[in-house]
Amino acid sequence: MTNDKGILIKNIYYMLSYAFQILKQGDYEKVAAEKFDKINDLFAAILVKGISRQLKQGLYREYVPIQENISVMRGKVNISDTVKLKSRCSQKLACEYDDFSENNIYNQILKTTIYRLVRSKDVDKQQIHDLKKILLFFGNVDLTDTKHIQWQKLIYRRHNRNYELLLNICYFILTSLLQTTDKGEFKLLSFSDEHMEMLFQRFVMEYYRQHYKDLHPKAQKIDWNITDGNDGDFIKFLPSIQTDITLKNGNKTLIIDTKYYGKIMAENYKSTYRSAHLYQIFSYVKNMDKDNTGNISGLLLYAKTSENTLQDSGKIIIGNNSIGIKTLDLNGDFKEIAHQLDEIIIEYL
Repeated sequence: MTNDKGILIKNIYYMLSYAFQILKQGDYEKVAAEKFDKINDLFAAILVKGISRQLKQGLYREYVPIQENISVMRGKVNISDTVKLKSRCSQKLACEYDDFSENNIYNQILKTTIYRLVRSKDVDKQQIHDLKKILLFFGNVDLTDTKHIQWQKLIYRRHNRNYELLLNICYFILTSLLQTTDKGEFKLLSFSDEHMEMLFQRFVMEYYRQHYKDLHPKAQKIDWNITDGNDGDFIKFLPSIQTDITLKNGNKTLIIDTKYYGKIMAENYKSTYRSAHLYQIFSYVKNMDKDNTGNISGLLLYAKTSENTLQDSGKIIIGNNSIGIKTLDLNGDFKEIAHQLDEIIIEYL
């Protein structure tokens, strides 16, 4: 089956498995073997396996701040609130303390995601049944307001490393959910280009990290190629430059900028490549190749789906540097996807 962009759902799973290595562990083998009609059934299955695995180890706990009115002092007394309690003839103290609890933002996001999935019409009944069983283990965990989740501030360390995949799946689900007004049910919207672009970039990066470690794949910050005598006050306001993926082989470097767009070509009076994308990759290349050696190449790598086409993909030499445009076909067998990624290395490095 394919999602609404024409990408085989099986291939989305493989992309996830490269982006998050934990999916290659034994617990997830059954998920890889199943066939899914909808992308959200795949996500639900991953959550069922992953959270069940986490429950065996115990839900992640961390110290969370608690404010409570209690009879015996614990932690620090909030003087002003305690005075207010006394004015109401209460014998309790307003205390603030840290509690080592499973009721933290990580588990709150999991519970909120499960809660919404089980109320959705777009998830398979068996998946809903399994999720409801898991929900029973979250009795001490609160729901959270998804609008206030600071996703970028979530930190994954040794004790909660397994949460990284689960919360990324939650991000995909929660940011594409829309609450309907009838009967309080939730409807899942389309898996957006923004979601897929993030996954597509991470997939390509991790593929090269696993199969071409000697090319040192990384997202690299590039300094502006600034000569002496420039206005320092102006320079400090220049935006930072960071590549999606940089690969190096000896004195050769390839900068890859991944793109996921419904329509690759811009349509004005005629079909043209998107100028902003070309300017971007050209800027990366020329600022990195300060000595104009020609050893730095750039590649715009578009995800090809059933919705888009690219005309006359190839490469040209601009100012001594090679600039290329290619599509990665996500509609076929995954072996062919891997072959296309390997061909990029052969052609450019």
